[in-house]
Amino acid sequence: MTDDDRVFKALADPTRRFLLDKLFARDGRTLTELESELEMTRFGVMKHLRVLEDAGLVVSRKEGREKLHFLNVVPIRLVHDRWIDKFTERRVKALTDLKRQLEEDSA
Repeated sequence: MTDDDRVFKALADPTRRFLLDKLFARDGRTLTELESELEMTRFGVMKHLRVLEDAGLVVSRKEGREKLHFLNVVPIRLVHDRWIDKFTERRVKALTDLKRQLEEDSA
């Protein structure tokens, strides 16, 4: 499985997107904090976090007795650059060409 496949698999699930949204709102949350906002077992949340970590979307760090989870947006940006950016480039170029043409015609 490629890195892109792991990211798409991780993003495909609404629970995992919810966890990413929570980490985006406030990074460095514990499992207990994340679990408290979901109606599932602690084990279920841990499984979702493991998929997110495998995709590189979440990184965790031990601080004392707590394990904190942080959002890593780099994999999402790489997917954006590969799959989205190249499709928007033509539209932006068309708009700048149109602007240039209109400015030349009005001069």
